[in-house]
Amino acid sequence: MLKPYQTGQVTFDLIKEIGADGRNSKTFVSRDHQLDAEIVIKKIDKKTLASPGNFFDESKALYASAHPNVVPIHYACEDVDAIYLAMPYYRKGSVKGLITDRHLSVRRIVTLGCQVLTGLHNIHSKKLIHFDVKPDNILLSEREEALLSDFGQAKQMNFVGKAAQDRHYTPMIPPEATKTDHFDVTFDIYQFGLTLYRMCNGNNAFYRQLAKYGPYNTFDRDSFRFDLHNGRFPDRKIFPPHIPAKLKNIIKTCLEPNPKDRYGSALEVSNALADISGQILDWHFVETPDTSTWVKNENGTKYELTLKLDGTSEFYRSVNGGQRRRIMEGCKQSLSHKDVQKLLGSY
Repeated sequence: MLKPYQTGQVTFDLIKEIGADGRNSKTFVSRDHQLDAEIVIKKIDKKTLASPGNFFDESKALYASAHPNVVPIHYACEDVDAIYLAMPYYRKGSVKGLITDRHLSVRRIVTLGCQVLTGLHNIHSKKLIHFDVKPDNILLSEREEALLSDFGQAKQMNFVGKAAQDRHYTPMIPPEATKTDHFDVTFDIYQFGLTLYRMCNGNNAFYRQLAKYGPYNTFDRDSFRFDLHNGRFPDRKIFPPHIPAKLKNIIKTCLEPNPKDRYGSALEVSNALADISGQILDWHFVETPDTSTWVKNENGTKYELTLKLDGTSEFYRSVNGGQRRRIMEGCKQSLSHKDVQKLLGSY
């Protein structure tokens, strides 16, 4: 008599925990004996899953979303207590690591953003909503390309393009998540816009805004919801001067409180991002308590603009590592935000 299916066995060692993904899972660097390779194993506690039928929902969503900008899955398996998802180990970490304590150039933000949107468009084309787009869940390949990960909250859309979801990561929720539990792809568009916002302003600025609502155990949910619904969180006015108007407008459109006012697809956002160009793309921003400095290297010429806390500024140019020479239009007793933007866009 034929067996209905084969049961196999895999062996791996959980070497080091590298992060807790949420309420029901942990992630480990692991050694797979069959592949003789270092991989990542995501361990999901079965007790936290709604029913046996849901045990492999995340692995199915990952497999269905196969794409160069989506983290692939090697295999999924189980034991008595847990589900295990095996994935590649990306040593370069996540976008969250990139934007903590430092800033990205506009070119890097646009490049990573378009890669994320390509993966997101693929997910949506498979009739899935990700529901957990955030810097932590955007991993970096060896070529430093963005890959969407963590499909633990992904859900299949129904025939009208909506999916139910009642589990949310509060700092990244769109306003409608406080009123309903059925959503369309504009949920992911909002979260992508907030991710882009964090990439432009740095993680520290985002968490400083979040901190005003208090710690987790006394979090002021009423104030947070009021600000969320009225477009006050996050603050749409605080962008560094090197962030161009087009990019700010894209982010603001993604973050519209009314889902109908956002972009309707990841492809629309990608097309808008691809339209950003100009001299301002390659400035690298470094912030200290006393200064803001923008540096750019272009064909052997280095430009360096420093704005001090008292409003005075210094602007230098050097060629092939030679002597620095002042650019007088950037050496002022008082340099405004608009003046900085104009200078960065001219060199």
